[in-house]
Amino acid sequence: MSKFKKKKDGGLAPINTASLPDIVFMLLFFFMVATVMREDTLKIKNSLPVADQIEKLDKKNPVSYIYMGKPSENYRSAGTVARIQLNDDFASVGEVASFIAAERAALREELIPFLTVSLKVDRDANMGIVGDVKQELRKVNALKINYTTGTGDVSTNME
Repeated sequence: MSKFKKKKDGGLAPINTASLPDIVFMLLFFFMVATVMREDTLKIKNSLPVADQIEKLDKKNPVSYIYMGKPSENYRSAGTVARIQLNDDFASVGEVASFIAAERAALREELIPFLTVSLKVDRDANMGIVGDVKQELRKVNALKINYTTGTGDVSTNME
């Protein structure tokens, strides 16, 4: 008998996985950079009026958006008069209070007083619907209201 045994054929060598975490993190960073957070899908026509004296909102304060305008071409079944859109659905004026309550419930308690309601109103929408929404906001004590506009010459709003 011999002291040394012949090595058995072990098949394939094991796969080297040393670079696997690098590849995983590279893919993670790629998708973090390439992914866009989804905003609301607009069902209304929303060409904003322009203003020349505007200021930006603080990014640190929470903002809830209420859209108002006539339904877009794809949603003509909803009618031709100005409508309210909360998140991704059409809503009535009476639903604004529950929308604000839900937005407040989703916030941390210390951020609730800083909630700003931003109205994105189409330039062709009538002021009646805006007044109704503002009355509902007063009822639920949502008094920090912002009108979203574009930057430009105010005289173009009359066209």
